[in-house]
Amino acid sequence: MSTIDDEPIKTPLTLDDGVDFAVIEHLFFAYRDFTADPDAILAEYGFGRAHHRVLHFVNRLPGLTVAELLDVLRITKQSLARVLKQLIDDGYIVQVPGPRDRRQRELYPTQKGRDLAMELALPQSRRIRAALEEAEPGDVAAVERFLRAMVNPELRPQMDKLPNGRSK
Repeated sequence: MSTIDDEPIKTPLTLDDGVDFAVIEHLFFAYRDFTADPDAILAEYGFGRAHHRVLHFVNRLPGLTVAELLDVLRITKQSLARVLKQLIDDGYIVQVPGPRDRRQRELYPTQKGRDLAMELALPQSRRIRAALEEAEPGDVAAVERFLRAMVNPELRPQMDKLPNGRSK
């Protein structure tokens, strides 16, 4: 027996529903294409997006502790442990005891890890550069302000720790 709740709805959601679907969809499509090139490279290594994120931040902030990395990535210790073990075992990252607290583990890329991080970042950098070439003067700053505003306010200081950032 059919009820009104399981009848198909044949009209799309629109701006009239109070949601800016265009911006949401732009973000969906941009993210899909932004991650496509690195995803293909990662697949060749048997890695996934979590590996990419770990490699990215360890290369951007060498000496980052495991605790700091967990805070940046917002993933569970168990999820990080699996990915980190693989990257360490395969020679992309090394783990060094902290100078003040030997229990604290600092993470550093190896040359192999640096090379892979660059291989993953270059197609993303080319995509960003090509998109910005289509933009108007001043749009770069507006895009950066918009993306920064998309980050939870209490987490924005993490962005300020990155070297050579223009996001401040």
